[in-house]
Amino acid sequence: MKKIYGNEYVLSTLRSMVTSGRTAHSLLLYGEKGSGKRLIASYYTSLLLCEAPTEDGPCGCCNGCHHSERGTHPDVLEVEHSGKLGGFSVETARAIIADAFIKPNNNSGRKIYIFADCRNLDPRTQNTLLKLIEEPPDYAFFIFTAESKAEFLPTIISRCVCLGTAPCTPGEAEEAIIAEGFTEEEAKKAVGCFHGNIGMCLKYLRDENLMKQVDLTKSIADSIIKRDEYALNVAFSSGIKERNDIREILAMLDKLIRDAAVLTKDSNAALIGCFRSGAAGLSELLTTGQAVRIHRSIEKAWRAVEANVSIPLVTASLCAEIIDITG
Repeated sequence: MKKIYGNEYVLSTLRSMVTSGRTAHSLLLYGEKGSGKRLIASYYTSLLLCEAPTEDGPCGCCNGCHHSERGTHPDVLEVEHSGKLGGFSVETARAIIADAFIKPNNNSGRKIYIFADCRNLDPRTQNTLLKLIEEPPDYAFFIFTAESKAEFLPTIISRCVCLGTAPCTPGEAEEAIIAEGFTEEEAKKAVGCFHGNIGMCLKYLRDENLMKQVDLTKSIADSIIKRDEYALNVAFSSGIKERNDIREILAMLDKLIRDAAVLTKDSNAALIGCFRSGAAGLSELLTTGQAVRIHRSIEKAWRAVEANVSIPLVTASLCAEIIDITG
């Protein structure tokens, strides 16, 4: 099985549950994108299907392990997203309920349903699933992954074992990236942007669009430092074709603003953004109060994007607010 870096507490908790016979029928893995939630979900799936799990993890030799690793196990279902917001429909939930009461046909005697990347979850869908999660068949297991527990109703959260994932150390991230065939220089470049988040580091090196988003975020930061509203507008409008592009750029800009606020207090602080020198420049320009105001403006822009407001209108308004705050 693919090596999982970091998150040892989460992994040891899952192993302990399985080997002690106290498995969680409903598991919620939450943490930032790229922090290993999907890989850990696969690890727990392998533990559940393994015919001889140990304190070190799945045996890796049995049919359950082989099918799980290849993604060919007939009793593992990754539930499909649906709708414009990419959630899960009530109809999908009802289909899962019906399927969950059909007994599995494998040596482990278990069926596993994976609800990955949960976002914009309709409360009606969650309420439809609630009874099943509350009283599942002995053989049925449900794994949810999300960036935040806030995506779920309290009634769902209370019926799940919730475990948070976290980025690795920069050293672990570099090791993992090099193990994927990249050079040490490429690894350092990626870690400079996304630190110990291995998933995002690898995506950065493989996804040209993410590279462009990082470059645009750096251009936006430079334009703010120069207080150049025209350049700021140009930076925001350059290459933004999809609604997801502006989401990613707003998220990365917000991290830079956070870093700038931190650097005003501690010039050696650990940062989370993709542009350390840009954050340092912003820290010389912004007071903590100004950084908070820009953060709120970014949050307002995010909500407008989610509400399907025109992207050019959102970015123009945000640019004007940022220049007004920094002026």
